Amino acid sequence: MNFITPKNANKEKVTWTINHKVARLVEHYAEYTGYSTDEVVSEFLENLLHDEEFKSHIKSKRNNKRILKDLELKEDDL
Repeated sequence: MNFITPKNANKEKVTWTINHKVARLVEHYAEYTGYSTDEVVSEFLENLLHDEEFKSHIKSKRNNKRILKDLELKEDDL
């Protein structure tokens, strides 16, 4: 797993519904790292791109061009 590294200012506002325990976990981790809760969640979720099975799933899709575009990936990244 990769932990938080430098900030990326390219973000959009998103509304998520998560349980109270997870929200508090993110808040405490944000306080610990000095990042905002949005930045912590974004950085953590970007780590999903390191999941080899997920990347295999994307690669196996018959028409994966939309997924690659959405995730700003190239075929070589898989």
